[in-house]
Amino acid sequence: MNCYCGPMCIFIIVILIFPLCLRLYRKLFLVKFAVKNKVSLVGKTVIVTGANTGIGYQTALECAKRGARLIIACENKPLGTKALETIIKTTGNKNVIFKLLDLASLKSVRSFADDVLKNEERLDILINNAAVLMRGNEMTSDGFQLEMQINYISPVLLTLLLIDMLKKSSPSRIINVASIAAKYAKNFTPETINSYTDHISSYANSKLGNILFTQELGKKLKDSNISVFSLHPGITNTGIAIKNFNPIFRVCAAIFSRVFFMSPEEGAQTTLYTALEQGIERFSGCFFEQCKVAKPYKTATNPALAKQIWDVTLNLLKYDEDKIR
Repeated sequence: MNCYCGPMCIFIIVILIFPLCLRLYRKLFLVKFAVKNKVSLVGKTVIVTGANTGIGYQTALECAKRGARLIIACENKPLGTKALETIIKTTGNKNVIFKLLDLASLKSVRSFADDVLKNEERLDILINNAAVLMRGNEMTSDGFQLEMQINYISPVLLTLLLIDMLKKSSPSRIINVASIAAKYAKNFTPETINSYTDHISSYANSKLGNILFTQELGKKLKDSNISVFSLHPGITNTGIAIKNFNPIFRVCAAIFSRVFFMSPEEGAQTTLYTALEQGIERFSGCFFEQCKVAKPYKTATNPALAKQIWDVTLNLLKYDEDKIR
């Protein structure tokens, strides 16, 4: 009897203590920031790319709660429609629509932008959230490395195509969701922008592209009433990478990330902060982390590189910079 009670007592104690330890860990080391403002989005139109899951979904959900006309933009129609239905049911906001957007296709990006320009009256907030990770050296039909196009090239094109509508709806904002991965970018130059080294560098370089684009666009829009910000959402349990792992490792990674990473709702806080917080317009072009302006990574402190990447990107897209002015 005593032999049985000993292990059983230990097991019960562990079961009781572990959640408390986990709660303490999360409180001390993870979420110390959150959006506290009550800004209303009634009468405003918001686009969130990749809004069918993860951080994008939570961002879209909060915007809908605040009364926005919400455009869910993603490539998967069934998942996009499901997100649409869930958001409407949860918030009671029926002014939510889904539009198909495949960032792996420049044709789809142009079609999406044309649809918005033709059918929407205004655009107040554009949130470039969608991203992929660990997709290998895949190429798109446009001739770009897949991760670079989805994470960087296409969001740039989408932003540029919608600039005029953002100006007409000003004050407006552009939010580019980057990542701490940009800190580890390697050999990201105008000559290597479409090159593949490995799955880590490929993702890191695309996220550095987000930050550099934001810096340069902020300069171009300094005399407008459009603010543009980039950000690191935090290490978040979104499943962006583990779906590409083998089944066994996927399960282990899912458990680990659920325990030790931020939830998508927590990860959406800095995105929401940059989209909604009043009085931060003077920081246009800057990088945010944990709901505050943050010092950019060393890889993102070269203004000359930012300008070079800007120039080569617009050249690849055959976009005339004069259209921005």
